Amino acid sequence: MNPDLDLLHPYPFEKLASLKAAVSAPAALSDIMLSIGEPKHLPPAFVLDTLVSNLNKLSSYPTTKGLPELRTAIANWATTRFQLNVGSFSAEKHVLPVNGTREALFAFAQAIVDRRQGQPLVVSPNPFYQIYEGAALLSGAEPYFLNCTPDNNFIPDFAAVPAEIWKRCQLLFICSPGNPTGAVMSSEQLKQVIALADQYDFVIASDECYSELYFDEQNPPVGLLQACAELGRDDFARCVVFHSLSKRSNLPGLRSGFVGGDAKILEKFLLYRTYHGCAMPVPTQLASMAAWQDEQHVIDNRRAYREKFDAVLSILDGCLDVQKPDASFYLWPKTPIKGELFAQQLFAQQKVTVLPGSYLARAANGINPGEDYVRMALVAPLAECIEAAQRIKAFVQSL
Repeated sequence: MNPDLDLLHPYPFEKLASLKAAVSAPAALSDIMLSIGEPKHLPPAFVLDTLVSNLNKLSSYPTTKGLPELRTAIANWATTRFQLNVGSFSAEKHVLPVNGTREALFAFAQAIVDRRQGQPLVVSPNPFYQIYEGAALLSGAEPYFLNCTPDNNFIPDFAAVPAEIWKRCQLLFICSPGNPTGAVMSSEQLKQVIALADQYDFVIASDECYSELYFDEQNPPVGLLQACAELGRDDFARCVVFHSLSKRSNLPGLRSGFVGGDAKILEKFLLYRTYHGCAMPVPTQLASMAAWQDEQHVIDNRRAYREKFDAVLSILDGCLDVQKPDASFYLWPKTPIKGELFAQQLFAQQKVTVLPGSYLARAANGINPGEDYVRMALVAPLAECIEAAQRIKAFVQSL
């Protein structure tokens, strides 16, 4: 067996299951889950209709590169959404459909990391999506974590990273809006990262799967490709973005997204994926194309999340140290006791499940930046989120 498998940590939800198993929750209460970032809003009916009406196409092998029509729909969406120069983001050269960002993020590290060059580093925020760490370890690289704390507004302080780290870095994962904090990187911060990638010759993998969950319709989060365009870089050199329909369109089970950016990198990544065997089924591609071509359901989705944030935060105001995030569907409250104990006792007393922040982070520079936090995903229906907030408030007041 690959010995690097032994380096993998248990997944956060495995830890959470063990934490909850050590206590008993009130049988009379309904179970409210705020732990998993799995959207519960209804998926668009027209997407499901497209999927079902094309099931007969399961009789054909799909190509790894995907249908030209899907890649064109994606390229058109990205060009409009991120204000790219018309024609610069090519459906032929700059887009690859993928089966959700999770598998693509993991596979990308395997294709990028060059183990012939000493001991390579894969750098990521901390807290982080655990796929970044697993991808690094199984590519033969060493993870290096940049703490995200209130002091830096939950965005890594890239300027404080020593030059020797950047010299060993081959791949930098960034996540904006961030999981779990919801922090959004500015255009200036993205350009700073691009300049570092140019100087030290590493690749940026920008996880933007929460980019369409924001509060101000006039100010969507900036993306990495948008920062490239503002710099006049239509080659998107060293820049690759990852997008998904899971959060944008409430389609986590469709397992559909795309990778876009540097054409030279994507050419090699396509070669990797051809051997990897991860082509998207044709019915899924056609359903995805329908989703990327429609914005109204996305606007409606954002409206539903705004209602939930407003309701929940009004209940928790003055009760928990928590603020509305820049974007995403997460709350990242600082807890009055250690986050792990908070999560366990909240479940034991109120049957509400949240995720300890320490499970989403690693100790780096002497601290685990998640240990005094929990992550709450406001994915349940509005009434259920309101009830959860009321139970959380009762629990905090009992401490």
